[in-house]
Amino acid sequence: MSEILIRNATIVAMDNSHGAAPFVGDVLIEGETIKAIGEALSAGPDAHIIEGRGKLVMPGLVNAHTHSSETFLRGRYERMPLEIWLLYAYPLLMNDPIGERLLYLRSLLLAMESLRNGVTTFCDDFFDPPRHDLDRLATVFRAYDDAGIRANVSSAVMNVHTLDALPFAREVMPAELQALLDFGPPLTASAYIDYCRSAFASLHGKSGRLNFMIAPSAPQRCSPDLMAACMDLAVEKHVPFHTHILETKTQAVTGHMLHGKSLIAYMHDLGLLKRNTTIAHSVWVSDEDMRLMGEAGVSVAHNAVSNLKLGAGIAPIRRLLDAGVTVGLGTDGVSSNDTSRIFDVMRVAGLVHSAAGPDHSAWVAADEILAMATIGGARTAMLEEATGSLEVGKVADLLILNLRSYPFMPLNDVAKHLVYSENGSSIETVMVAGRIVMENGRLTTVDEQAVFDEIAGLVPAYLAEHADLERRNSVFEPVMAEIHRRATRADIGLNRYQGDGADVHRQS
Repeated sequence: MSEILIRNATIVAMDNSHGAAPFVGDVLIEGETIKAIGEALSAGPDAHIIEGRGKLVMPGLVNAHTHSSETFLRGRYERMPLEIWLLYAYPLLMNDPIGERLLYLRSLLLAMESLRNGVTTFCDDFFDPPRHDLDRLATVFRAYDDAGIRANVSSAVMNVHTLDALPFAREVMPAELQALLDFGPPLTASAYIDYCRSAFASLHGKSGRLNFMIAPSAPQRCSPDLMAACMDLAVEKHVPFHTHILETKTQAVTGHMLHGKSLIAYMHDLGLLKRNTTIAHSVWVSDEDMRLMGEAGVSVAHNAVSNLKLGAGIAPIRRLLDAGVTVGLGTDGVSSNDTSRIFDVMRVAGLVHSAAGPDHSAWVAADEILAMATIGGARTAMLEEATGSLEVGKVADLLILNLRSYPFMPLNDVAKHLVYSENGSSIETVMVAGRIVMENGRLTTVDEQAVFDEIAGLVPAYLAEHADLERRNSVFEPVMAEIHRRATRADIGLNRYQGDGADVHRQS
């Protein structure tokens, strides 16, 4: 079995013993796993030796929430709240599904960008209407297998009509527009679970790195029986029940209008807050919501950049942590972020929560952010026994960064440099399961230029089709804008906006 020995490196292990505190030592990797961490370690005569002096070794980053279906929509939208943005990134009126080659390429591109920027694990909740297709899911798995990344993958499911998942929608939308949205009979819980069981049988555990997870889109978009069936299967298979809850104020209003309670309380009453529950966003949660979440041991994927771009608000991260909620960091999809760099999310998350209030003792610290990006993210993915920290017996998912670089010059506090200074430019080597997937700044598993050339040749025609789709769906924008306006002016007893718009519900 092949060995790799990294000698005399500065190590940030993110384990229980060291946390983010750096120490100098060696890392011995045998096959896929970390065999030893210590000083003056020895290796076999055929071991690959990496000189670590002047280098930083740390766990690979975990992207706790993303959507590969947005990869080709980078740099396309701005100044759109979620309810309007969804019209264009996830249109109500759809074309045929993206072709299989483009499906592969958009997945591969996300994996490539992620690896190049230090993300060794991500959770991809991709959207692939109009139906769930095992062959297309296998195409996404194949792209991630080819790239060499670790991933939890699912295709998001929903079975509640869009207009019944939004407040004011039936009231605001003209009948002639509502008539355009005939989606046919809703997907049944049994049909989706059959699909999931087939995915577990054929794809789950592929190459020891790729898993299928369960991804009901949101409690307002899924029937109770579908969510219950999803949770039962998630618990059976020990995978995340990965969903979106309370991303926007509109969703906060939705819970009270549909159920007379918050969507978190609704989930609690249905028995759907568990260790398996991973919630993307969790911006508009109340103190009582957070108490329920902490008691249930749920996780949150905090998408600091996406939340800002879509104007969702600022999540109460300090109070979530204090309530006992596990927090990881997610980029969300490239269309609502424009990169898949967790280093960007780390910096924003390290800064934005200082605007939450004047009590500076409660501001989020760099070592906490670093934990969210590594072991916290692994816990949200239910992969903490395998990855997220450098420990003997765990898989060797790690990064080697050059400390003789601008972000670390001069070196003060490693955790603060990683959160506030680094952007991925110092990464020299990336390993996933002991395999070097990037070396000397170059991906080893993929011909990057060939992929770029193929995308440049094929994607313009796809984007032209998408532009036509945007024009067709723009007819719904005034309706979504009015829903957003009404919801944001409702007084629900809490506020997650900052700055000039913080008291918008009091404005005329």
